[in-house]
Amino acid sequence: MGNRARLAIDRGIPSDLHEVPTVARTLEEQGYDGCWTGEINHDPFLPLVLAAEHTTRMQLGTSIAVAFARNPMIVAGLGWDLQSYSQGRFILGLGTQVQAHIEKRFSMPWGQPVRRMGEFVAAVQAIWASWRDHSRLAFEGEFYTHRLMTPMFTPEPHPHGLPKIFLAAVGDAMTQLCGEVADGLIAHAFTTRRYLDEVTVPAVQAGLARSGRDRCALEVSCPVFVVTGETEEQFAAAAGAHRKQIAFYGSTPAYRRVLDLHGWGDLHTELHRLSRLGEWDTMAGLIDDEVLRAFAVVAPLPEVAAALRQRCAGVIDRVLPGFPAGLSEAAISDVLQELRILARG
Repeated sequence: MGNRARLAIDRGIPSDLHEVPTVARTLEEQGYDGCWTGEINHDPFLPLVLAAEHTTRMQLGTSIAVAFARNPMIVAGLGWDLQSYSQGRFILGLGTQVQAHIEKRFSMPWGQPVRRMGEFVAAVQAIWASWRDHSRLAFEGEFYTHRLMTPMFTPEPHPHGLPKIFLAAVGDAMTQLCGEVADGLIAHAFTTRRYLDEVTVPAVQAGLARSGRDRCALEVSCPVFVVTGETEEQFAAAAGAHRKQIAFYGSTPAYRRVLDLHGWGDLHTELHRLSRLGEWDTMAGLIDDEVLRAFAVVAPLPEVAAALRQRCAGVIDRVLPGFPAGLSEAAISDVLQELRILARG
């Protein structure tokens, strides 16, 4: 964690299946190490089939797929097939979502999310082991039970090993679980470097200690907001857009703990109040320069690569730079080229 010789640079890919082949090929040609899909208004797995078909090198991951909207057998099957088709490049990124969505949108049970997620991961791994080793499936837990697996329903073997499992985490308990059972942690974009240092890393280390693993056993993947521009107008527009996004996340009770660490708990209270009134523009105005710089890399273009490297150093192993809309691909390419040189150093 954070002490690998190389920083991986990743990027998201669109959910629109028509766009995926071209975008995935382009990202690989540009030298990205991985691409990720999210589960928002489309399925997160389908685009990765196309991305696997049209690339040969990049890792492909879900960031995230909602675990509790599915069951371990369904997820195990998807992971097995994507790992086989991509020839070992798939990363299964899972998250819990929140209670209201699980119960009211997905019509699935909720309760004890950390324990449930730990068991979910164990069940998926048990199913994969059964398929890999041709052993009897006998998983019995508090939330999931998988005891039936016949040859007819066992997928064909493949030589590419098992997928890595990454878990999304913000709070202490889920972060500790990442250290205990996962191959990686997916940090939220609403994360400051101080929060990573003082909350995330100690919790990960506690989980690693429980599992008897070394800190190198776990990767940290993190999106990072980037405020920059090729013109003063573009810079200002990027700052304004990220202030809105930070205000939106800051109004969410689940993320208050990040603001509390910095002594900004009252900011959350006001953002939450305004969000219930739909005062989105007013909310953005409450994100001053100090808050913006805590959550985003804010720098002129020639300094962005160094600032990103500094934000990641010692903690983040895979970064998804959130470049502002309108920034040219040529400018992004220059930043990434310099970042790769700095990352190797």
